[in-house]
Amino acid sequence: MATKPIPDGYRTATPYLILKGAAEAIEFYKRAFGATELLRMADPNGRVGHAEIRIGDSVIMLADEHPEMGHRGPRSLGGSSVSIMLYLPDVDAVFERALKAGARAQRPVQNQFYGDRSGTLEDPFGHVWTIATHVEDVPPEELKRRAEAVMKSSASTAS
Repeated sequence: MATKPIPDGYRTATPYLILKGAAEAIEFYKRAFGATELLRMADPNGRVGHAEIRIGDSVIMLADEHPEMGHRGPRSLGGSSVSIMLYLPDVDAVFERALKAGARAQRPVQNQFYGDRSGTLEDPFGHVWTIATHVEDVPPEELKRRAEAVMKSSASTAS
């Protein structure tokens, strides 16, 4: 049997989070998002060189910072320029659980014009997560109409 270029259970794009406190982050992701730990490799000092968790049907890789290799997390870099999107069955329950586990809300959970109910939070390690449940299939023409209305409203509020 030939080796597959993408291993079973993985996707073409897989987030790889670098952070301070990978062991603590794994526990946070278990409590907040219902993650399952798949793999953890640590050096003799306990620093995580590579770990994998599964949230829903997706694998997320993570490791402690290794500045000597150029790997720094959001806290060392002054923030994150990436938001990870999680689709889960109950956005409200997960969002509340994440806040109780130590996350900080950036945008509260609310219904969005494009058919999702979502909210955005920052985890204790500096990574930004948008948690969503898809609640409505919006046809393309209706989506375009709604988007134009939102953009028009945003533009008039900004001026």
